[in-house]
Amino acid sequence: MIRGYAEEISKMYSDIRENEARLLKQRREKIQNDLPVVFNLEKKIAKLCIDLAVNSFKDIEDRENYLSNLKNEITNLRVKKSELLVANGYSQDYVSLQYKCNKCKDTGYIGSTKCSCYKQKLVKLYYKNSYHNSMLASNNFEHFNIDYYSTQRTNNDPRSPRKNMEDTIIPYVMDYLKNFPETKNNLLFYGSSGTGKTFLSNCIAKDLLDKGFLVIYRTSDDIIHDLKKVKFENDHNLENLLLNCDLLILDDLGTEQITDFSSTELFNLLNKKLLMNKKMLISSNYALEKLSRTYSERITSRLFGDFTLFKFYGDDIRIKTNLQRQKQ
Repeated sequence: MIRGYAEEISKMYSDIRENEARLLKQRREKIQNDLPVVFNLEKKIAKLCIDLAVNSFKDIEDRENYLSNLKNEITNLRVKKSELLVANGYSQDYVSLQYKCNKCKDTGYIGSTKCSCYKQKLVKLYYKNSYHNSMLASNNFEHFNIDYYSTQRTNNDPRSPRKNMEDTIIPYVMDYLKNFPETKNNLLFYGSSGTGKTFLSNCIAKDLLDKGFLVIYRTSDDIIHDLKKVKFENDHNLENLLLNCDLLILDDLGTEQITDFSSTELFNLLNKKLLMNKKMLISSNYALEKLSRTYSERITSRLFGDFTLFKFYGDDIRIKTNLQRQKQ
């Protein structure tokens, strides 16, 4: 999907324009049969517009007053046309092109800049075709259950797993989502496996995707594969998605094969996005100490210095839910 998204979106816009041209033809044929006087007015308006254009630069007597009268006459005819349509139960723009997006006129671009509606189509396309989509059907806030977190403190943690979620992580995430367009914060979820990091990441992704933000989800293996395509195949569309999406979620950091290439390109990706103020959410089953041993100081200094850190702990929720299913 990533390689061909531009072509698919271009076809979406082409289909929109073709469909509207077809509907416009049908509407105009209806008006021609039911209210032909509308087209008589259109012809008069068109003729006056030509006269206005032709005489705008001619050296004629009392030119300004003549042009002003032409403009007033054109305006009056347009008002008359609109009133005639409305009086007969039609909208004012019934015999004109009706754009889905008036800003770009259904082209996707305002000049050379992508219109905001372009990103909305990209979100829908990515969301529809992504394997992540099926996961979000169940991994969302509607299915979040705080009861999976124990109320008992364990080890040296300052509070119970449930208190950690209720008082620290969830309130922050809710505020983060509420203020997402304005915030520049990056998130790092870390802690033992099965404590809800991926689930909560998916909840965040679902919430933002439904609001029209472009969220790109990648496992650590996926991201290294993508970075190879960017580096060796010059996949600029993919690079653009990774760098400019509204939120890049990188799941299971530490499970990828760590090489000189992966370390260098991962650092470059993190550094570029931080410099561009593009938001990231990274999760890892590693403790901070293990992350420090696994990755270079360049990477960990950015993870620990430029991300808001949240530790997840408690019983393995996957085991709990599996045991519950077996009992049913």
